[in-house]
Amino acid sequence: MEMLRSPGPAPSPTAEAGGVLGRRALNRALLARQLLLARQTLPAVRAVERLVAMQAQAPLAPYVGLWTRLAGFRTDELADRIDGRDLVRSTLIRGTIHLVSAADFLESRPLVQPVLDRALRTGYGRHLAGLDLEEVAALGRSLVEERPRTFADLGAALGEVLPDRDPGALTAVVRTQVPLVQLPPRGIWGRGGQAVHTSAEAWLGRSLSSDPSPEDLALRYLAAYGPASVKDLQTWSGVTRQRQVIDRLRPRLLSFRDENGTELLDLPDAPRPDPETPAPPRFLPEYDNLLRSHADRTRVLSDDHRGRLATPNDSPRPTFLIDGFVHGTWRITRERDRAVLTVEPYAPLSARDRTALLEEGARLLAFAADGADHDVRIGDSPG
Repeated sequence: MEMLRSPGPAPSPTAEAGGVLGRRALNRALLARQLLLARQTLPAVRAVERLVAMQAQAPLAPYVGLWTRLAGFRTDELADRIDGRDLVRSTLIRGTIHLVSAADFLESRPLVQPVLDRALRTGYGRHLAGLDLEEVAALGRSLVEERPRTFADLGAALGEVLPDRDPGALTAVVRTQVPLVQLPPRGIWGRGGQAVHTSAEAWLGRSLSSDPSPEDLALRYLAAYGPASVKDLQTWSGVTRQRQVIDRLRPRLLSFRDENGTELLDLPDAPRPDPETPAPPRFLPEYDNLLRSHADRTRVLSDDHRGRLATPNDSPRPTFLIDGFVHGTWRITRERDRAVLTVEPYAPLSARDRTALLEEGARLLAFAADGADHDVRIGDSPG
């Protein structure tokens, strides 16, 4: 995988190797790499590669995620790249659905196989006794390559061949052992559809890497999310035993500490802006990478606000940032021919922040609800 670094401010001269990086320093470093300090002019595929991959359980979340990061972004820029097979939707990082470039998927998918194997054993262990996993995977591959299928359709077809087995377990074997991709129109703005799957090899006409590099993936992570700890890397990827990977990379990395004494590793030339660098308001979609890629999320989300953001089924709501930190949630609803953006702050807003948030909210509505009358409403904060 090619090393891609996010553009941003040059490293701060005060952030010397071996020193302590405070919460705001980590915040600004992360925002710079996540293209959230200033919108960048990048093609959609290049931007996704900068982020390594974009979490995409919510099919349209990457559109908002790129809009908030890129100057002049249009929905068809992303939709065309998905239709054109430059980007794919698939199970990847942490065993969850991500949007990723085709090239990066072929390189990184083998590296997360242990995550998928673990999920299969945990979820269906007792159903796997005496089952030839390779045989089931080969059968499933032939079925989805014959024609793209939903998981329900795949389970039914597998059950016809193996009627004494649980169809859900059979489907899980194929889901974890065969690199499947979701096909358009799933994830296409303005169209959408059921999640139907075929193999990555059939869709892309290329094979997975036979020699994937965990070191390259770790470097890509640091470029997009650093400075970060070994535990952060493991939280993001879901892959354990990353300390050995980092130890092999140490001669190429700088070492810092956070305020709790945890070691943080980073690339020497990665951006580490001044902690007081201005950070404009930003609207993030549900499941945004920014909030799910560190063991310690306090660089963007306070412990108090994290508790308020949590939901019983771990389905995060869209959030917004003020001064680089999560400050509340938002939603867009329709009232007849009017699109309404409702913003719910977690804490009081200054007059300046309120004005800037209203302006950014109007831009979000112009993007997400083009053609409708718009209304931005900011609710009262608690207390």
